[in-house]
Amino acid sequence: MFQTEFEFTLPKGYVDAEGNLHKKGVMRLATAADEILPLKDPRVQGNPAYLAVILLSRVITHLGNLQVISTKAIEDLFAADLAYLQDFYGRINENGSPEIKTVCPKCGYHFEVEENTPGE
Repeated sequence: MFQTEFEFTLPKGYVDAEGNLHKKGVMRLATAADEILPLKDPRVQGNPAYLAVILLSRVITHLGNLQVISTKAIEDLFAADLAYLQDFYGRINENGSPEIKTVCPKCGYHFEVEENTPGE
């Protein structure tokens, strides 16, 4: 079966307005619309770096017990979590897997490893 959703655990976690910590989530594969439609958003036109915020708010389907993943929630992430999610997005959308492909430097064996999140 073709996998379209991937679980993740944030290194630090999102702290909501009530002080609740949300670390575990699910990200789905991006569609063409996910990458194209935000380019029309005035926030992206004014600041191209905002594309990542809108894109992540579209593809993250669950984060802790949040019902909606808003751009405000993405804006309020710690920098380490934002960087983690951007990397995770790239891995699942480019490789089709959250695992990192690597090679043993001694024997040359190719294998995949799942990145450990600090604090897990």
